[in-house]
Amino acid sequence: MHQRISLLALFSTADAPHFGSRRFLQALCFVVASAPALLQGKGSRAFGSKVVCPGPDFAMLAKAVLSLGLWLQFAAGQNTPERGPQPSTSNSEGDLLFLLDSSGSVSYYEFSRVKEFMWDLVQPFTFGPRDVQTSIIHISTTPTMEFPFDRYLSSGTLQQAIRDTQQLMGDTNTGKALSYAKEKFFSDEAGARPDVPKVLVWVTDGFSTDDISEPMQLLKDMGVTVFIVSTGRGSYLELSAAASQPPEKHLYFVDVDDLPIITKELRDAILDVIQANRLHAVDITSSSFRLMWPKLLSQETGYYTLEYAPIDDLARKRTKQVSGAHTSLMLSNLAPETTYEVALIPESNVHYFPPQTTRVTTLAEEKSPAQVLISESGPYSFHVSWAPTLDSVVSYQILYGPLPGNSVKLLEVDGEHNSTVVENLAPNTTYLVTVTAVYKSGKEKSLSAKACTQEEGSKVRHLRFEDMGPNTLKASWDSADGKVLGYRVRCRRQTGPSSVISVSPQIHSVILTDLASGTTNKVCVKPMYKNQPGKRLCRMVHMQPATEAQGYKHRQRA
Repeated sequence: MHQRISLLALFSTADAPHFGSRRFLQALCFVVASAPALLQGKGSRAFGSKVVCPGPDFAMLAKAVLSLGLWLQFAAGQNTPERGPQPSTSNSEGDLLFLLDSSGSVSYYEFSRVKEFMWDLVQPFTFGPRDVQTSIIHISTTPTMEFPFDRYLSSGTLQQAIRDTQQLMGDTNTGKALSYAKEKFFSDEAGARPDVPKVLVWVTDGFSTDDISEPMQLLKDMGVTVFIVSTGRGSYLELSAAASQPPEKHLYFVDVDDLPIITKELRDAILDVIQANRLHAVDITSSSFRLMWPKLLSQETGYYTLEYAPIDDLARKRTKQVSGAHTSLMLSNLAPETTYEVALIPESNVHYFPPQTTRVTTLAEEKSPAQVLISESGPYSFHVSWAPTLDSVVSYQILYGPLPGNSVKLLEVDGEHNSTVVENLAPNTTYLVTVTAVYKSGKEKSLSAKACTQEEGSKVRHLRFEDMGPNTLKASWDSADGKVLGYRVRCRRQTGPSSVISVSPQIHSVILTDLASGTTNKVCVKPMYKNQPGKRLCRMVHMQPATEAQGYKHRQRA
């Protein structure tokens, strides 16, 4: 019999205001003020933060922002903000029971936010009789079941059912709802499945009109793993006692508007509980995945047999054996975009353990090269690089030749490398470069790019400066070699805007103005050729402070 999982998510949100109330505006202020830290990846758990906002002016701004957001949402035709698609999570089998605060202490806004969080949390799961099943129980004066576990067995129908869930109002009798949930966890008529691990996720502001300690302890005594998300007012000591141990892995503090911040972290923690009890796959690529399973045997008590085959061609079954000390195995040389049926058979000389099975789908094969880059071009060479590098590639072939022309040369590079230098080239010439990946399967994929070598001596020489008056310099240089079409002079001022001056090939100097006294400025001169620019020459030039400019005389700068 496979290990399976029941997940109970318990939601209780704060006494909530209407959109125009002072408390809502303070909450909006908190979100706005917290945005910079969140954008920097800080504050995945917010605790004890204090934010001070201005009064009437901020209120008017907040209402304007809110109205604009609601109008944009309406214009997009969305009742609830949609999240991006999440990667599907298989190998999870359980009964998810959301205990949802539907009492009169919760505003419509907070009720909607918690429903969004419910769906985001379970969206990646696969639903079905051998996968995940979900139900909702309302916290109110009397607890009520919205629908049984086995009613909605697809993502689409479950998402719509969560959206259609209506608030009941009434008292916040969380303890009574916990006792009711304990009964439904093990009820056949509610569609629950027996002998499965249990997980409780409770999102709360810490408020309940009745005692929760006893029914919560009974749930934990029955093997339920309890996760708690506090939206602000709960006591840390009380909540850490209610959550499973250790609290740092099972207790979260976050504002109700910031629930999406912890969605992935909480989902991963739940998956650790679910997948630790059964065979599952991790590190899935286009040609491999790693199998992991719970420790059932030891080196002395037996070994494991692993069988795997594509589900559309079970006759191609392959078998591997590992000692009882192993709890993982990497399978490689697999076909891309293929679903494999995998069976783990514990061969014990002490006890009988039933086989465990799972299905794993490999990813689509990445293509290489997806891009080719040319850099570090000189008169006789340039650097070629490409990406990505894949384990399925044996080698790369680099073909290159001048344009126009039919002369082609070949370089071969090991599949573990992603760059090479092409040398012994002609100056001022355009080349066609083609990088071809040779796969282990025998397939090939190619991608081409153009590259240009520079002219010989294509660098400006002897850049020098001469004072021409206050805040003014004359920059001069010697001509570059080859057929120069012109020069481009860029001045990056320490203060003030940068400037670019283009001059004809016969001119080898320019006047630079608006150079503030006491500043250090960067001047670069670059020759321009038909195919590409030449190498630039740069120098830093310091302008003397104004006090030293008295008694000014023309002078050459080194």
